[in-house]
Amino acid sequence: MNTDQQFSARITCKRIVVKVGSGVLTRKNSLNIHIINSIASQICLLHDRGIEVILVSSGAMAAGVKKIGLKKRPSETPKRQAVCAIGQADLIREWEKAMEHCGRKVAQILLTRGDLCDRVRYLNARNTLSTLLEWKVLPIINENDTVAVKSLQFGDNDNLGAMITMLLNADLMINLTDIGGLYNKDPRVHDDAQLIREVTTMGSDIEAMAGKIAGPLGTGGMGTKISAAKKLTAAGIPMIIACGLEQDILVKIADNNYTGTYFVPNGQKPSSRKNWIGLTLQAKGRITIDKGAQKAVVEQGKSLLPSGITRVEDYFEVGDPVEFITEDNVVLGMGLVNYSASDILKIMGCKTSQIKKRLGFISYDEVIHRDNLMITAYPDDARS
Repeated sequence: MNTDQQFSARITCKRIVVKVGSGVLTRKNSLNIHIINSIASQICLLHDRGIEVILVSSGAMAAGVKKIGLKKRPSETPKRQAVCAIGQADLIREWEKAMEHCGRKVAQILLTRGDLCDRVRYLNARNTLSTLLEWKVLPIINENDTVAVKSLQFGDNDNLGAMITMLLNADLMINLTDIGGLYNKDPRVHDDAQLIREVTTMGSDIEAMAGKIAGPLGTGGMGTKISAAKKLTAAGIPMIIACGLEQDILVKIADNNYTGTYFVPNGQKPSSRKNWIGLTLQAKGRITIDKGAQKAVVEQGKSLLPSGITRVEDYFEVGDPVEFITEDNVVLGMGLVNYSASDILKIMGCKTSQIKKRLGFISYDEVIHRDNLMITAYPDDARS
């Protein structure tokens, strides 16, 4: 962690994802057209520098609330989805008008988590977005709230932005909020709050600082931004939290002359497929592994064998994404299983040579092959 006000991370980017939150885009329960125009003009300046930009825009709820004259957003799901449907039309219209001022075109992309969890749809989305970027069109992405069910929701645009960043192998995600970064305490309440300029390790102390701060028209707070940063840094991609209300903030970031919080990525980027497995899919169950298996899988990069498994949770089938955790309930990563939960219960703790005897067949030597897993955390006891 670094609180030095002179710190400035060196950034060289050709492709960035910009996520703009409701706290930036709204004012008095309606869209802030001045801010939309400002951000659009900054995006055009980045385009002129040869930087590709993908925009993840909140604001549909706020626009819908204003459009139909509500005092606050409704609590019932059908009404929330209807309000978002109304507001999304106004939101994309304002972005389109703003980008037209500098002769640029926009495209609307609405996604659910189910779109990115399905490998074919995931690749189709990537191909479409890549084509739009080739055509110099600004993709504007939001969650498809109208059809999303709870189990297939991103829940917030911070995590949607992170998944889009990984999907397109972008160089950076910029998360614009109404607070200028991560502070050690809420700056809106505490005058002595200090800005954290750099985060190198995503520990429990960082999550504690984030708290649970959300505006009346937003679904995400600082906690969801930290969740997004954890995904991205594990994928080898940096993230910046900065104040979207600051003049020319995107240009300042491109010039490495900004105020905000920089999240340092972990080592090299995993493959796109591994990012999809480990950081996009939703786990269908959990497998607990012993310390011997931890060392083999985490440190030595080996496959997960049945001998190292001590517990199985939930029901899942062959090919499902499953988390593997330590005996202290620390999530180490995610992988696609070669055996169902019921079969793993029969073979856990046994040697590979005993699989056929216990099941009557053997499909694979490994429960999870190393090519089908991603490590997302490195607890100290996993290194010992």
